[in-house]
Formats: sequence, structure tokens, C-alpha cells
Amino acid sequence: MIQPKIFIPAGVLVVVLGLSVFTVEQRQLAILFRLGEIVRTDYQPGLHFKMPFINNIRKFDSRIQTLDAPPERYLTAEKKNVIVDSFVKWRINDVAKYYTAMGGSTDRANIRLSQIIKDGLRAEFGKRTIQEVISGERIEVMRILREATDKQANEFGIAVADVRIKRIDLPDDISNSVYSRMEAERARVAKELRSQGAEAAERIRADADRQRTIILAEAYREAEGVRGLGDAEAAATYSAAYRKDPEFYSFYRSINAYRKVFNDKSDVMVLSPDSDFFSYMKTPSGGRGK
Repeated sequence: MIQPKIFIPAGVLVVVLGLSVFTVEQRQLAILFRLGEIVRTDYQPGLHFKMPFINNIRKFDSRIQTLDAPPERYLTAEKKNVIVDSFVKWRINDVAKYYTAMGGSTDRANIRLSQIIKDGLRAEFGKRTIQEVISGERIEVMRILREATDKQANEFGIAVADVRIKRIDLPDDISNSVYSRMEAERARVAKELRSQGAEAAERIRADADRQRTIILAEAYREAEGVRGLGDAEAAATYSAAYRKDPEFYSFYRSINAYRKVFNDKSDVMVLSPDSDFFSYMKTPSGGRGK
């Protein structure tokens, strides 16, 4: 039978072995301390050993961290307020410096970086106008901020991967003023365009009226010319017919006159019976060929 005394050394050995072994993951940086003093920081991912009770390990995230700073107000060169929203991408590049400067606290690192970014933004925006920081030199401002922040943060064992300006807004009072000016300008442009449109419409309408008058006048002139030609041709036809047989022509015209005059029974005509109008009613020859 195995004695319980045998398990005591084995248990102690397992505990000591467990305290002597540690692992470093791919996404981690590790510091080995000996009685509180930094001894080693160059650990590769994998399994490592340390002396229990004498050495202790602190591990830190080696991945890129994001500082999303709250929006802040800054003054431009024209003393105009702008609200800037930015963020910073950073990571630990010297874990010993990082631990010494920041005590290994991510929050403390973010606070320090936030102050550096604020100072940099204040300096860069103070040199430029609103137009320059919004459109013209925005990329240049971000480049300068990244380089300056990386240089300062390097003293804390931090490498700045990127600094980005997400948004630049005007305060509400300035935005309202700018909007009012834009609205007034658009209203002025709209009024000017309407005035130009009305002028063009009047010009087109006047030209259309002129063209209509000209077309009607030309049509009337052509109609009168055609009518005159028709009347002349009719007169010539009548004249030719009259010259061929004056008696028949006179008779034909009298018959047509009778038809029109006596078209209705209620028609009344007051004329002398000896009138030439009734000549063909008296004699077939109309009183000419007796």
C-alpha cells in the first residue's frame, strides 16, 4: 500500500513546476521581474520558464489599440471655433519603457496620448483657416500630427500607427449663421434665375406674337391675291359668256335672281310692274326681241 507521505513531495513538485512555467501568446508581450526589477522583455511566443517566488511575469497586449477621443473645440487662424472628432491607432513597441512610463495601464496611455493629440491639433488648427483645415490641408495636418505624436509617444514605449480626423464641424450658432447665409445666397441666385427666365419668356412670347402677325398678314395677302385672281377669272368668264350670247346670259342671270328672291313664300317685294326685273316674266325675250 502506498504511503500518504509519498504524495506530499509529488504535490509540491507539481506546484513548483506550475509556478515555474508560463506561456506567451502571439498577441502578447511579456516582462520578467526579479523581486520587482525588470530582468527580461524579449520573449517570443511559446513556453518559457521562471524561478518561482523570485520571478514574476506581466503580460501586455501587443495588438494595435484605438484611442477614440471625444470631440474637442479648437480655434482656427480666423479665431473661429470648430469641433474636431479624431482617433489614434497605437501599439506597444518597447514594453519596458511602456511599463516604466505608464505602469502598464492602457487608460493612462490613452490619457497621455489624448493630451498630445489635443496640443497638436490646437497648434495646427491655429495656423490655418477653416477652409484649409476642412478641405485643402486636412491630409497634411493628419500627417504632421502622426509624426509629432509618434515622436513624443516613443519615449513611453508607444508607436503611433495612425492619426485620423473623422469629422470637423462648426458649432451650432456658427452653423446656423452659415446656413442662413447659404440660404440667402441660394434665394438670391434663384430670384436672379427666375428673373432671367421671365425675361427670356417675354422675349420668346413677343417673338412668337410677331411671327404670328407676320404669318397672318402673309396668309391674308396670299388669300386676297388668290381671291383677286379668282374674281378676275370669274369676271373674264362672265365677260366671255356674255359676248358669246348676251341674251342667254341676261336670261340666266334673271332666272338666278328670281330663284333667290322668291325662295320663300313669305318673301315680299315692292317694285313697279314695269321694272326691268320682271322683263322675262312678261315676255320670254325680256322685251328685247319683239
